[in-house]
Amino acid sequence: MENKKVMNRIQDLGAVIALILLVAVISIISPEFRTVKNFLSLLRQSSINGLIAFGMTCVILTGGIDLSVGSVLALTTAICASLIANGTPVAIAMIGALVLGVLFGIISGIFVTKGRLQPFIATLITMTVFRGLTMIFMDGKPISNLGDSYLLKFVGKGLILNIPFPVIMFILIFIGFMFILERTTFGRKVYATGSNEKSAKLAGINIDRTKIATYAISGLMAAMSGLVLLSRLGSAQPTLGTGYELDAIAAVALGGVSMNGGRGRIWGTFVGVLIIAVLNNGLNILGVSSYYQDVVKGLVILIAVLSDRKR
Repeated sequence: MENKKVMNRIQDLGAVIALILLVAVISIISPEFRTVKNFLSLLRQSSINGLIAFGMTCVILTGGIDLSVGSVLALTTAICASLIANGTPVAIAMIGALVLGVLFGIISGIFVTKGRLQPFIATLITMTVFRGLTMIFMDGKPISNLGDSYLLKFVGKGLILNIPFPVIMFILIFIGFMFILERTTFGRKVYATGSNEKSAKLAGINIDRTKIATYAISGLMAAMSGLVLLSRLGSAQPTLGTGYELDAIAAVALGGVSMNGGRGRIWGTFVGVLIIAVLNNGLNILGVSSYYQDVVKGLVILIAVLSDRKR
C-alpha cells in the first residue's frame, strides 16, 4: 500500500521531475542556456503560451477542449491594432480586445452547451470562422502603424526591477488561477462538472453556465496573450496565433491534467508550459532543426498522455 502511494506521488510530480532533469541536461550541454539573461528570455516567451494554457486548463477540467484560442488571439489582436491605427486611445482599444475575447469564448461555449455539439467540433468551427474573419478584416495584410504608445510597448517589453512585465503578469495570473480553482466555489464547480456531469447536475450545479464561463475565460486569456504579442511585434499579422492551441494543449497534458476532465492542477500546467519553453529554447540553442523539435515535442506529449492513461 505504501509503495503504491509512493508511486502515485512520483507520477503526480512527474512533470516537475521531468522539468528539473531537462534543465539539468541542457545546462550541462550548453553553458549559454544557464545564463540569467536566457532564463528571463525563456520566461518571457513562455508567458504567451502560459496565458493561453491557463484558460485551456479550465476548459479541459470540465471535459472540453478549445481549439479556437489561436484564432481568437488573431482576431482580437487585429481589431485592437486597427482601433489604435485609427486613433482610438490605446487603453480603450486593449480593453475592447479583452471584452471581444470573452464574447468569442462565450460563442464557443454556447455551441457546446446549447447547441449540444462536441467541444472538438464546436471549437473547430469557431477556429475556422474566426480565422477567416481575421483574413477578411485584415485583407491578408499586417497592421503596423500603431504609433508610439508607452502603454502598448510596456505590456510586452516593459521592465519592473529588471524583470520583464510579461513574466510578472504570467506569475500573478498563475497565482490568481490557483486561488480560483482551488479555493473558490467556481473552482469546485469546474472540477465537479469534469468529474461527473450527472452527479454535479444533481448537486445543483448549473453545468451549462459553468462550461460557458470556462470558455469565456479561455477567450479572455487568448486575447490577453494577443496583446502581449502585439506589443512585442509592433504589428498585427493575419497568421498570428496559428498552432498556439496545440502548444497550450500540450502544456496542459504535460502538467498532468486529465484530458477526460475533473483531475489535475493549475500548477501542473505552469510546469508544463515551462517544459515546452525549455524544450524550444534548449533545442534552438543547440541548433536542432525545427522539424526535429516538433518530433521531440510530439514524443514528450505522447509519454505524458500514456502516463495519464496508466494512472
